Amino acid sequence: MSSPPAADGTRCGFVALIGAPNGGKSTLTNALVGAKVSIVTHKAQTTRGPVRGIALIGDAQVILVDTPGIFQPKRRLDRAMSQAAWERAEEADVVAVVIDAHRGFDSDLDPLLKHLPEAKRPAIAILNKIDLVSKPDLLHVTAEISAVRKFDRVFMVSALTGDGMADLRSYLAGAVPSGPWLFPEDQLTDASLRQTAAEITREKLFLRLHEELPYQLTVETTDWKELKDGSVRIEQTIYVARESQRKIVLGAKGKTIKEIGTSAREEIAEIAGAPVHLFLFVKIRELWGEDPERYREMGLDFPKDR
Repeated sequence: MSSPPAADGTRCGFVALIGAPNGGKSTLTNALVGAKVSIVTHKAQTTRGPVRGIALIGDAQVILVDTPGIFQPKRRLDRAMSQAAWERAEEADVVAVVIDAHRGFDSDLDPLLKHLPEAKRPAIAILNKIDLVSKPDLLHVTAEISAVRKFDRVFMVSALTGDGMADLRSYLAGAVPSGPWLFPEDQLTDASLRQTAAEITREKLFLRLHEELPYQLTVETTDWKELKDGSVRIEQTIYVARESQRKIVLGAKGKTIKEIGTSAREEIAEIAGAPVHLFLFVKIRELWGEDPERYREMGLDFPKDR
């Protein structure tokens, strides 16, 4: 592992990416880091706990905090995710509001914009997914943004195609404060391999099952053993709330869980740099959303009842 460079001339700081669900925060995080550190699906609120991605931009180490999408919370888990997003915004050196340019302004942005003035940090707006928007529509969305809130800067980017990303990178490198790097230069995230492996499997579940998948589902890496032949034996447990959900995850004759396991194993092996033997188990855990330990596993605080 490489050592951080000397502090002379270096910069380092935190940038919180906040926004409504499905605004493209995770894709943007991965694009800035240059590697996959945050899972991406079309399902809203895929990101639960804050995920840190570490981007090196010249002499600057920009620590990106990909937060859960902010929305009007209804359940305890919703409140925990929303609370985590705002806490990271308060702690960051820069708050970046990621807005889906294709969707424009809608009701999902209301709770975010109402709360934003409380985050006393430099704030920028990032209009993402500009590859899906015509120029006149993009100018209209930009005008709407300016009418609602004065941002330090407004960037128009496509995290998918790379359009506009160079200007955003340059700005972030200069916006974080001077100081020594907090992580080695070859480290891309502060998540452990066990946590990342669990997130990869959760992503594959979302991608394979789409709307069939219960939002409450969670995955935990319960065992990780490095074997003598250099391979890794991993056991993971997928927790669902009901027997009907367990049957959906397993599929007919276990076909679905086997396909998910194969897809997850290949990606986990890539990040682990070793052959992987992955064993998945599906268990019922009723009301897991009321268990404080599950929240700690996701990097969330357990919110008390109102």
